[in-house]
Amino acid sequence: MIKKISLKFGSAPGEQAVSFDCTPVTVFVGPNNSGKSKALSEILHFCSEGTKVENNIILSDLIFDEPSEQAAKQNLEHVKLMPRRGESLQLGNTIVGKKSVRYHMPEHDLLAWLLAPNTNSHAFCFYYLSYNTIILNGQNRINLIEDQPAGDLQQPAHSSFQVLFRDDNKRSEVRRIVHEAFGLYLTIDPTNLGQLRLRLSKRAPSTAMEERGIHDEAVSYHSASLPIHSGSDGIKAFTGMITEIIAGDPKILLIDEPEAFLHPSLAYKLGKEIAQATLGSDKRIFVSTHSPNFVMGCIQSGTPVNIVRLTYRNEVSTARILPNHEILRLMRNPLLRSTGVLEGLFYEYVIVTESDTDRAFYQEINERLLNFKPEWGIPNCLFINAQNKQTVKTILKPLRSLGIPAAGVVDIDILKEGGTVWTSFLESGFLPSLSYRPYSDIRAAVKQSLDLSGSCMKRHGGLTLLNESAREAGNNLFDELARYGLFVVRHGELESWLQELQVSHHGPTWLIEVFNKIGEDPDKPNYLKPGDDDVWRFIFQIKEWFFRKDRKGIPF
Repeated sequence: MIKKISLKFGSAPGEQAVSFDCTPVTVFVGPNNSGKSKALSEILHFCSEGTKVENNIILSDLIFDEPSEQAAKQNLEHVKLMPRRGESLQLGNTIVGKKSVRYHMPEHDLLAWLLAPNTNSHAFCFYYLSYNTIILNGQNRINLIEDQPAGDLQQPAHSSFQVLFRDDNKRSEVRRIVHEAFGLYLTIDPTNLGQLRLRLSKRAPSTAMEERGIHDEAVSYHSASLPIHSGSDGIKAFTGMITEIIAGDPKILLIDEPEAFLHPSLAYKLGKEIAQATLGSDKRIFVSTHSPNFVMGCIQSGTPVNIVRLTYRNEVSTARILPNHEILRLMRNPLLRSTGVLEGLFYEYVIVTESDTDRAFYQEINERLLNFKPEWGIPNCLFINAQNKQTVKTILKPLRSLGIPAAGVVDIDILKEGGTVWTSFLESGFLPSLSYRPYSDIRAAVKQSLDLSGSCMKRHGGLTLLNESAREAGNNLFDELARYGLFVVRHGELESWLQELQVSHHGPTWLIEVFNKIGEDPDKPNYLKPGDDDVWRFIFQIKEWFFRKDRKGIPF
């Protein structure tokens, strides 16, 4: 149906605009206000009107597949309407549309437009694709479970409930999915004559007639079931979307934040079932989501999926197609999965720390900057932790491979890590490989100078232990790492921050005491507000790297 999509911008300013072949499922991810929902609305407009809009923000163009003559004729049959009683129809004409919208058109013209949709994009979209495109957003996904007219069984089905009532296979498929999700059996109840309504039963109907009939046994069966209106918003939204996808059978389906009202496990299942519903068909599904669980479900369905990450900051938009194998790597690695690293898809920036104690401290510092010194704080930033400094790189590299600005924060004893550990740390920051040897030599020399000082580099001052020449060499090394988003605590370790508080412990005990001393109520005199140096400036330096237009370390 849709063959190719072109956007208006690329992975960075000056880079070629993104254009990609359309897979059955395309998922737009990214931070808030990055344009995900706007992308859906612009695709919807194109599928309705078939014309380019110059003031579009996201979408540049859509290219459609050109079907065979047989496929075009089948598509035409999909939108044909039967004449109403007393409605005249000229020879060679047919009626197309949906529900109350009806157009009398020459069948020859309609077929020509279907055969050449790109040449006749306006007519193709206006008279065909617009009736096969649906957007689900906000409240309308819940309204999908409202009672629907039963219709005339001697006429083609015109609604998802009518299709569900008549098609045993589709009804069985929807029932399977809903039962796996909620442990209840979805049934379609015709006993309110002239209306079809959905119910949830503790048991499946014993026969088709027990479900589809209006005799005593059918009435008794349905009266013992729960009206779906009595279910939670999650049940209603999930069931409505599944019903519309399978029974409504749209060619183009756009869903904005499908995870709304859903538990994470249900978001995962919805993603998987939605994606699998496109297999073997020419359907195209476009989704805007904030749910890593939904994304995981789509990818693990086995269906070809495009993941498109959008960002917008300082009037600059970016778009990047994320490789599925990289996302699968994030999901399959136990360490990465346990840290919730896939959440990074939905933030502008990510900071990776050595431990949970580091993460909690730096996150609190950033929150105070955002509240009291916002020009220094990092907005829309996710803080996640590795297990130690050796595993910081394990999280950084795949995030950056996806184009996500991720900064690493480590203590000064990273200098102890030589060989492949040091090299892999540089690799995670995407430093040029030719620089590995000279930086390794400098690392070894600075470490040796620190060892000769006879003091612990972490606890007794870090680079301040060195003479002027060695200290300059250490600072130059760390300055270069910082250009690539690798930040080292130069005066030691986490516990060397805010020394004026005189906290003597280490690790989690240090964190508890620090949090006690910095206060929790901004109106109290003991509440610590941001200063101009110490850890406050450290976070600001990370922000400067995030906001640099010539930022190093993120591959295009």
